[in-house]
Amino acid sequence: MATITSEALSSAAQGRERIDRLHHLKSFFRQFFLRAFDPYRPELHYMRGPGPACRAKQSALTQTHSG
Repeated sequence: MATITSEALSSAAQGRERIDRLHHLKSFFRQFFLRAFDPYRPELHYMRGPGPACRAKQSALTQTHSG
């Protein structure tokens, strides 16, 4: 019959703990790089007012109503 010593358990637990730490470290850096180098910049896409099509439509409406 095989016997289990406390050294074997602590060694296995340390190995699992090390794998967990590496997994968390890898996950942290993956998220960091995804967020730090994300090419999407929503501030470049916010509306800043009416565009040229809206201005053309409004000017056409004001010209027909004023004449």
